[in-house]
Amino acid sequence: MSLTAGVDIGSLTTKAVVVRDGRMVGAAVLKSGVNSVEIAEKALQEALEQAGAGAESLDGIVATGYGRIRVPFAQRRVTEITCHARGIYHLWPEVRTVIDIGGQDSKVILLDAGGKVRDFVMNEKCAAGTGRFLEVMAGALDVPVEEMGAISQQAGQGASISSMCTVFAESEVVSLVAEGRPVAEIIRGLHNAVAQRVVAMAQRVGWEEPVAMTGGVAKNPGVVKSLEETLGTSIRVPPDPQIIGALGAALLAIG
Repeated sequence: MSLTAGVDIGSLTTKAVVVRDGRMVGAAVLKSGVNSVEIAEKALQEALEQAGAGAESLDGIVATGYGRIRVPFAQRRVTEITCHARGIYHLWPEVRTVIDIGGQDSKVILLDAGGKVRDFVMNEKCAAGTGRFLEVMAGALDVPVEEMGAISQQAGQGASISSMCTVFAESEVVSLVAEGRPVAEIIRGLHNAVAQRVVAMAQRVGWEEPVAMTGGVAKNPGVVKSLEETLGTSIRVPPDPQIIGALGAALLAIG
């Protein structure tokens, strides 16, 4: 039986997935730190323990994510775009568009019928439309970032956020709070702003249905809802959207 692993080092979290004969048998998600090698090793070890296997049993390891070059024990390094495409194709072969929103960038990936990347667009120049953008806004509102989705769904409408620049948007949020605008409406407005930014990217790449979402921000139901409303279609979200890149990497290590 083939046992392979994928390690995905992102700006905020490091993920590891172990796959046995095409089926995920172990996974781990840890906070990324200054020592990428140590965190990657720890995540892989946790995933292997879940799988009931040792590192010596691995037939291949693929690293992905922005920190993939910092995984010295990987046999190959593959871009996260290819890995997210492969991970989603494994779950839902019929999906044609993947929206991936991580800590420091956002991507829209167009897939063909075989799960290969046809085209993609990526925002990596600023924090707009990323997890970091939402983290900064959560800090300005003094609410836990993981609670933003639930809070936003209490609002009947979203406040208007005119700027996607993190610095200017934060100033807008502070002003809205001072004006007495409900926090739920401000958060919903922020989610709508993220959705508008990402949908503009999707339109540039020529998105197609069905659509799936990966990355840590996919765990925020408020962002997912805003994206669905702006796109005008439903979006599939895996049980753990954070590990899809690592899953794709582990599957690519099989061949």
